[in-house]
Amino acid sequence: MTESSFCAGKAPASDADVLFTPLTLPCGRILKNRIAKAAMSDSLGDGTGHPTPAQCRLYERWAEGGVALSLIGEVQGRTDVAEKPGNLVLNAQSDRERFQRLARCGSQHGSGLWLQLGHAGALAYPPTSVPKGPSALDLPGLDCEALSLAEIRALPEEFARTARLGKNAGFGGVQIHAAHGFLLSQFLSPLFNQREDAYGGAIDNRKRLLIEVIRAVREAVGPEFPIAVKLNATDQLEGGLSQVDALEVVEALDQEAVDLLDISGGTYFPGARLASDGAASGPYFLDFARQARQKTTLPLMLTGGFKSLSQARDAVAEGSVDIIGLARGLALVPDLPHQWRQGHCAELAFPRFETAPEGGVTAWYTMRLTRLGEDRDTESYGSLEEALADYEARDRARTATWRRHFTQ
Repeated sequence: MTESSFCAGKAPASDADVLFTPLTLPCGRILKNRIAKAAMSDSLGDGTGHPTPAQCRLYERWAEGGVALSLIGEVQGRTDVAEKPGNLVLNAQSDRERFQRLARCGSQHGSGLWLQLGHAGALAYPPTSVPKGPSALDLPGLDCEALSLAEIRALPEEFARTARLGKNAGFGGVQIHAAHGFLLSQFLSPLFNQREDAYGGAIDNRKRLLIEVIRAVREAVGPEFPIAVKLNATDQLEGGLSQVDALEVVEALDQEAVDLLDISGGTYFPGARLASDGAASGPYFLDFARQARQKTTLPLMLTGGFKSLSQARDAVAEGSVDIIGLARGLALVPDLPHQWRQGHCAELAFPRFETAPEGGVTAWYTMRLTRLGEDRDTESYGSLEEALADYEARDRARTATWRRHFTQ
């Protein structure tokens, strides 16, 4: 499949004008346009927490394609909290030069490359980690211990150290990941967070750790370095984070030194609905973004569900959001911003899969990213089952590498 396989339709180039106006963030950094590559778990780390040549090339391709910024999904500061063995780990033991090379690859052509600061918490990968969350849970597909109060109080500085190292390595900003069921999202969710101390109970307490992390990161990187926060509009789980509570978090973040609020939704909790289940047509969580706009003056980014130039243009033009976050769309067409600016690819033609095995679609897109990074994206594709088998085999190999490396 070639990029043209995923594109349909044309539009006057002027239709994209609003997407190509610069945006000045509160810290003073100027983004060249309104299109961002949203964070995805590309699983392209080498199993020792370091970037690979394919990963460098992948982010270079998105920079060449015209995005204002790209976000690298799930960069951990510790080796025991990763979501997958292909994640990156940036700490004092990391090879700084390899991270500097990645930063240079993704920072060309006026694009920025930002680290998404991650901690999987209860969803940490059991073959390499001991999952720990706000509260102990023993559920089908999810078993974790509870973090101690001392462990919680150490977390803000852990995030801050990774942010400081990222800045020093040449990355253009950081995003604090408080969505999709990972640790900071778990603290916000009453389903995960059943604590009875200062970090549990009412939303004022459940948002406490996120605020502490933001403040520690800001102190570490200074006033002119961009800090984004990724926040769920909803967990899409019964008993999880409600939109009412999410809006209260938005209002609280308006008082913090945050430069960009990335709105998404859903969680990787076993059996949870996908974001697309309730919003098959059009951007997900756009209605929430419109409500959030009434609660904050922060620049808003909306990630998920954009399938056309007109949807992206309209969301920015109406003032609901400032930046469009694209993930799978840019996995299909890495130079989509250039295409839109020229009036091409007005509609994205996403591949359709019938009777997909569990995890098969995610595996297909992840292996698509591998092909992009290896400049092999014009090769023919196999089945979802083949993609899933390749994906799982790579995870097994990198798990073995991870254990050997970090044990030593």
